[in-house]
Amino acid sequence: MTFSAAIRSRRPHSKLGRMVEHAPSSQSSARLARAVATEIARQVTDVVICPGSRNSPLSIALLRQPGLRVHTRVDERSAAFLALGIARVTRRHVAVVTTSGTAASNCIPAMTEAAHSHTPLLLVTADRPRRLVGRGASQTIDQVGLCGPVAPTLHVDSTMVDTIPGLLNEWCEGRYAVHLNVALDNPLLSEELLAEDEPAAAHNEGPARVAQVDHGEVELDLSKDTLVIAGDEAWEVPGLEDVPTLAEPTAPAPFRPVHPLAAGLFAKGEIATEGSSEYADYVARTKPEQIVVVGHPTLHRPVAKLMADESITVVSLSRTAQVTDPTDNARFVGSRVKVTGAPRKQWLNLCDALSAVAAETVREVLADSTFGFTGLHVAAGIADGLGVGDTVVLGASNPVRDAAYVGLPFGGVDTYSPRGTAGIDGTVSQAVGVALAVQSAHPWELRAPRTVALMGDVTFLHDVGGLLIPPGQPRPENLTIVVANDDGCGIFETLETGRTEYREYFEDAFGTPHGVDIAALCAAYGVEHRRVETLPELLIALEDAAERSQGVLVIEAVTTRRTRRELTDALSRGVGL
Repeated sequence: MTFSAAIRSRRPHSKLGRMVEHAPSSQSSARLARAVATEIARQVTDVVICPGSRNSPLSIALLRQPGLRVHTRVDERSAAFLALGIARVTRRHVAVVTTSGTAASNCIPAMTEAAHSHTPLLLVTADRPRRLVGRGASQTIDQVGLCGPVAPTLHVDSTMVDTIPGLLNEWCEGRYAVHLNVALDNPLLSEELLAEDEPAAAHNEGPARVAQVDHGEVELDLSKDTLVIAGDEAWEVPGLEDVPTLAEPTAPAPFRPVHPLAAGLFAKGEIATEGSSEYADYVARTKPEQIVVVGHPTLHRPVAKLMADESITVVSLSRTAQVTDPTDNARFVGSRVKVTGAPRKQWLNLCDALSAVAAETVREVLADSTFGFTGLHVAAGIADGLGVGDTVVLGASNPVRDAAYVGLPFGGVDTYSPRGTAGIDGTVSQAVGVALAVQSAHPWELRAPRTVALMGDVTFLHDVGGLLIPPGQPRPENLTIVVANDDGCGIFETLETGRTEYREYFEDAFGTPHGVDIAALCAAYGVEHRRVETLPELLIALEDAAERSQGVLVIEAVTTRRTRRELTDALSRGVGL
């Protein structure tokens, strides 16, 4: 037998055997896609789909679901962060649907942020049948366990069609980040996919059904000098209303706020005041006896120093499985407090005084023209124009810290920032998602509520593709994105990397100037752009934007990072640090 004859004799047997064993029904992918789409529609109000072949039956089935808001994006990474932005507002799962392979992998950053910020997000990945995994099939990877520990995988295939109803509901309950992997066999499309629609799925209403973790009750004597530190995911804890509170911008606005710049004074332990003709010199003890950490604070190093101080009794409150205690210094962990006693008047007065000194220091530094126009000035301009009903999205890095220094959080202003993993990923897309969710929540208003996003230039460029909204898709009606453009990564100017001994390496490794024409980028995406170079120009641009609904507007504030380290040092000196 010749070599070619041997090949011919083996081929029909091996291939036929495999085909017979695994031959799919011509209707199996359509039936599975319709069942999954119906189940998704029961769980979510919004879904983001991305173009692809393997997910084509899912996309068509979802577009045929009545009452489901479907958004389309060409980039899976942007799509996932768009879904995350919507979910931050709605507090219910939003689905993002992708094809197989690296398309699915692009959603891992958003899923990671969702898991760590406890934001509901449903990733639906189309896949090939398991028999093709590991056999060199095109665009095929092992997608079971794709997101690792942040989101276990629920894998379904055509043999499970009859079990789909209720399956996703059970899988989503109690989980934030959820991964549904759907194995779809060929043929992907068939007439059954376009069969007469079934009755509309009944949507589950309200936020995601994620059970809060109860860590129990902690007894707290408020006659001891107490400071509350409220971070992301914080809530208004009954019993702590009158306690001085250092709150990050995404926390609820406290009744008795403490400026974050004062944290260093608390950590210092004591401060001395100069005497006068009537009063002798006075040394005041500033270190609190106990700190109550609520949620997930991450912004300020002096705050972290307070939380790590072993001489302070630290109580950490959480309503999730994660407890913020990075130095293992928390003596008590709980979800509720039972308070006795009341704060000392002297302690309250001291906290008010330290906070006032800090706030005045920020005002003085902002008024010093030698620093030029910086990101802190941009944050101050935005804060100055906010009103009740506005929504704010803050990029990680300097913007969220600058916003804290200029007074956020404000009562009546909802503020969002990616503090779960504190990355700059997907910020533009999240801002678009937040704006879309806010306007969807107010469908009868003649003008959509305003959403203002503040981010740095590198954050903006990292996700500039988030500006791409295909024609006919839902678009934000009142979103202003302010880009503080200092041509690089200004935050590294303030860290150890900005010291003199490292300047030789700074620009290449940390500053990373880019020289990008942001106006040209905005023009390419069909987005309105305004450029400002001074604080008065910024205030005028923000005021103009507030008076009209302009869709999406990018205000590029051209700032300097040259003075950023000196500005930070001036803030510390101003409060005596």
